[in-house]
Amino acid sequence: MGSTRWFKWLSLGIGFAFLYIPIISMVVFSFNDSAVSSTWSGFSLRWYERLFEDTALLSAAWLSFKIAVMSATMAVIVGTWAGYVLARKGSFRGFSLYIGMLNAPLVIPDVILGISILLMVIEIRHLIGFPAENGSFTIWLGHVTLCVAYVSVVVSSRVRELDRSLEEAALDLGATPLKVFFSITLPLLVPALVAAWLLAFTLSLDDVVIASFLSGPGYTTLPVEIFSRVRLGIKPEVNALATLFIIGVGVLVIVANRFQKK
Repeated sequence: MGSTRWFKWLSLGIGFAFLYIPIISMVVFSFNDSAVSSTWSGFSLRWYERLFEDTALLSAAWLSFKIAVMSATMAVIVGTWAGYVLARKGSFRGFSLYIGMLNAPLVIPDVILGISILLMVIEIRHLIGFPAENGSFTIWLGHVTLCVAYVSVVVSSRVRELDRSLEEAALDLGATPLKVFFSITLPLLVPALVAAWLLAFTLSLDDVVIASFLSGPGYTTLPVEIFSRVRLGIKPEVNALATLFIIGVGVLVIVANRFQKK
C-alpha cells in the first residue's frame, strides 16, 4: 500500500515537473542580464525595459488580446445557443448534419480551416466588397469559427447535467420559454460559460495557423510575431512578455475559480 502511494506521488511529481519546469525556467531567464538564455549572468530588469520599447511586439500583443476578448465573447454567445440546442432539442431533421457542422472545427486541421475561411472571405469580398482587406475582422471571424465548437461542447455537457424540473416548474407557473432560459437556465450555466470563455480566449490568443492565413499588412498577432522571430533565435524580450502573460492569465484563472466557487 505504501509503495503504491509512493509511486502515485512520484508519477504526479514527474508530470508536474515536465509541465512546469520549462515555464519556470523561462520566467527566471526573463530576469537574466545576459542576452544568451542558456547562461545566467546576474539579475536584471533590462529586458522588460527593452520590451516596453519594442512597439512591434507590444502592438501585436495588444491586437491579439483584443481579438481574443472579442472572439471569446462572440463564441460564448453563439456556442451557448448551439450547445443548448444540441443538448435539449433532441433529434430533428438535419440533426446529424447540425452535429457534423458544429463539431467539424474540432477535427479539421487548422491549415484546412484557415484556407477555407480565407477562400470564403475572398469570395464575399468579390460579391459585396467587404471586408476590404484582411485584418482584425477576418482573424476574429476565423477564431470565432474555431472557438464556437469548443464552447458548444462545454455548454452542452453542463446543460445535460441541469435539473429540468426547475425549468418545468417555471413553465407551469406561466413563464415563457425565453424567460425561463434567461432567468433560470442561464444563471445555472454561468460556471460553464466562464470556463468556456477562458478556453476560447486561450485558443484565440494561442492561434498561429489561422491567423497566418487571415492576417494582413499591419495586423500581425502576437503568436505570428513570436513565431517569425523565433526563426532567428529566442530573444529575452519574448521571455519577458511571456512572463507578463503568465502572471496575467494566472490572476485571471484564480479570479475565475473563486467566482465559480461562490
